[in-house]
Amino acid sequence: MHARHKDAQALAEQVGRAIMANDPSSHFLGVTLDEIRPGYARMSMRVTKDMLNGLGICHGGFTYKLADDAFAYACNSYNRHAVALACTITYPAAAKEGDLLTAECVETHRKGRNGTYDVTVSRPDGEVVALFRGHCRVIDGHHIPEEAHP
Repeated sequence: MHARHKDAQALAEQVGRAIMANDPSSHFLGVTLDEIRPGYARMSMRVTKDMLNGLGICHGGFTYKLADDAFAYACNSYNRHAVALACTITYPAAAKEGDLLTAECVETHRKGRNGTYDVTVSRPDGEVVALFRGHCRVIDGHHIPEEAHP
């Protein structure tokens, strides 16, 4: 791995730790950051009884939150504050109590202050429960001081 790639990876990991340390909603719901790279994040969440809707399946808002978290971590992985500009989600299958959901976010386009990211949320059996597309806008600010990263 080239030094520049190592530095970018180290920065993404440092940013991921900094965001997670200040993310009470993820702690509350048991969301974990499993992997982060520049423009990429993978996060997981176990569906609990408190996340079920009146049909006995995971409420789409919780699935959305997991997808949105992966999107947020991926687009912020460059140590620039980035916020959602627009997001869409579809739910091709349902999640049930006990399912461990994994959201994998991949950067599909980034130019200037804008980025587009695709997130796939799936169960351990590979069944896709949500497809999310997010567009971000980079704003002023950094998660860690610029002089503190490699």
